[in-house]
Amino acid sequence: MDKNSEIDNTDLQILSLLMEDANMPYTEIGKRIYVSGGTVHVRMRKMEELGIVKNAQLNIDYSKLGWDISAFLGIYLDKSSLYGEVSKELEKIPEVVNVHYTTGIYSIFAKIICKDTQHLRQVLHDKIQKVSGIQRTETFISLEESVNRPIPLYKQ
Repeated sequence: MDKNSEIDNTDLQILSLLMEDANMPYTEIGKRIYVSGGTVHVRMRKMEELGIVKNAQLNIDYSKLGWDISAFLGIYLDKSSLYGEVSKELEKIPEVVNVHYTTGIYSIFAKIICKDTQHLRQVLHDKIQKVSGIQRTETFISLEESVNRPIPLYKQ
């Protein structure tokens, strides 16, 4: 079965509006796309059950809370077959916010958020580089994020 066979344009419109403003009430979404708030609720529940909608998250500016360093790590593994074990260990480190299994020169590409450069050094040295299976890492500090957005699903 096609992955999208249970999803139609109404579902895509609902998702698009919620990606713009996750706080938008279902009744408002319904008004904008000419369906009832109950229909929006039922469709959202369906998309959750299908695994399309996994959860809702706040988009936080961590720098305003004192977390000033965003960094990306290229991680070399001893063997690529260790990905599952290593990713489970990285998940235990609170500063690690994203982990991707990748092609190219790194086995894993991860994003971490730290308070400052000293905290970054501590996370790298005392936590990440002590994970069994990690051979070495390369760190890229982000100076600025200029784009962070969802992909467009539906044109209104």
